Amino acid sequence: MTCRKSSTPSPDARSTVPRIPHPYRLAPARIGDAALLAAMSQAHIESGLKPAWGAARIRWHVRDADSVVLTSRSGVTIAGFAIMRYGDDVAHLNLLAVAPTHRRRGLARALVQWLEESALTAGTFIIGLELRAGNEAARAFYRALGYRELGQIPGYYQGVESAIRMVRDVRGERANIPGSWQQTP
Repeated sequence: MTCRKSSTPSPDARSTVPRIPHPYRLAPARIGDAALLAAMSQAHIESGLKPAWGAARIRWHVRDADSVVLTSRSGVTIAGFAIMRYGDDVAHLNLLAVAPTHRRRGLARALVQWLEESALTAGTFIIGLELRAGNEAARAFYRALGYRELGQIPGYYQGVESAIRMVRDVRGERANIPGSWQQTP
């Protein structure tokens, strides 16, 4: 796999190995995955909101050279996915979801770390994201990965719910993050 932004090898092609349990694997999304990813977004991220991430929008990101739509698969089943858009200086994690039956297995961590490594490889060092203010589990997850809160954005989610903006500089020491990718000897 290659990070499209820089045409450099993706993290799995270099000397880092994701901690992702068998039988899962990380793979780029396909155009045909867009409807399922949109349904996962609506069920697991946008619940209670008017869907903003439909299949057309996800297909756009699959095709966009500055975006990566990454999936976690077990056989033909998509267990989780993440969408990140890369800029010159900042990347933005747009969506991250893992189906409830596949949670607590390290899939979200593996998805985020793969995308962070791709950003680092491409020379984009700052990753930003927003999450629903009421999602304490997500806040704890991102804090454990080294993200820090920048503040709250009232009404960010369609005027219904506030967002917490978080950021991480991926140039920091990865070894201090529990479960992070490890260098191979």
